[in-house]
Amino acid sequence: MDTGLFIAARYLFARKSHNVINVISAISASGMAIGTAALILILSVCNGFDAIIRQNLSDIDPDITVTRADGASFVPDSLLVSTIEEACGGRTVQKILEQNVIASYSGKQALASIKGVDASFESVTPLSGHLVSGDFKLHSGGMPQACVGAGLARQMGINPRFLEKLVLLYPGRGEAMPLLGAISSLGSVKVGVTGVFSINTSVDSRLILIPIETARELLGKSEGEVTQLTINMEGENPGPSIRKLESLLGKDGFRVLDRYRLNPSVYRMMKYEKFSVYIVLLFVVIVVAFNIFGSMSMLIIEKRPDMETLRAMGASDRLSGRIFMLEGWMISLLGLAVGLLSGTGLALIQQHFGIIKMPGAYSLNAYPALLLGSDVLWTGLGVALIGLIISYLAARSSRT
Repeated sequence: MDTGLFIAARYLFARKSHNVINVISAISASGMAIGTAALILILSVCNGFDAIIRQNLSDIDPDITVTRADGASFVPDSLLVSTIEEACGGRTVQKILEQNVIASYSGKQALASIKGVDASFESVTPLSGHLVSGDFKLHSGGMPQACVGAGLARQMGINPRFLEKLVLLYPGRGEAMPLLGAISSLGSVKVGVTGVFSINTSVDSRLILIPIETARELLGKSEGEVTQLTINMEGENPGPSIRKLESLLGKDGFRVLDRYRLNPSVYRMMKYEKFSVYIVLLFVVIVVAFNIFGSMSMLIIEKRPDMETLRAMGASDRLSGRIFMLEGWMISLLGLAVGLLSGTGLALIQQHFGIIKMPGAYSLNAYPALLLGSDVLWTGLGVALIGLIISYLAARSSRT
């Protein structure tokens, strides 16, 4: 057994002459354990919220989206549609037409984004599970209807139980400015509101779903014109289909996107938020780890006669520094082990049983938690590295 490691273990586990050093060492290990457990728990809760956001977005964003490279609308021919469906295992292509418009309701106006969808979207979308009021119906009695995001509905006072129509306005293409002003040049359609849905703040504050035929009428588009062709892979990995479509359609001026490339800023923001939480909590662990520095400094003073004896027996200053560095690191690793076990256990309990409840009137009863092995790994590496650096700095003082 390594001499430095043997002596460090004896100092750590043997009874010390000064009880205050025992107390500080115990506090140091406890602090590292609490910091480690907090890291795992909070990162697991972040994962839980991220998973809910991703699931909500997956209910509105398709697995695969095909658009023109220049972003313009287009009329897909039967060959293009059949090529996409064949590459995606025979799944049905859904036709989408999106545009920003002005929405007017009960004397209030707001900028909104309409999403015109075809009948196949209405039949397969899981969006009905996100309704907060009303029903998900875009055709009722042969009349066009709309479903509105909850944020936009609150802003404009929209309620599906009211009979008042939602007016959508868009400037006509190629029209000159009339004498009565710009507002009179706007094309418009009126739709009833059958439902209000909630996905997330960004989507809820702007999105209106309407039939694609109504969207074409409002925007002055020709029959069959779309801005996107979309496919839902029903839980299968879209990667192979995306790569195949890129090779087939890329040369024809089309872009093939998954949901992450369709909304890169949203998913990038979630990654940055989690990374920020990790860094902030690591700084807390660094502050706690300075207790190890204090504990080692006091132990170095206590064991100075022992070090002088070792030097007289031929030991180098490097060995004495190594002894105290290893003891400090062993304290941090002991706290790390306890923290990993307790944090992992608590995260799994919260994940499966939801012990800690959410305050207030939320749709979630308990804080969501999702334990990932990568979080445990990065937590262990980060805390172990902090403990090693602090122990090294404390051990340097033993050589003076």
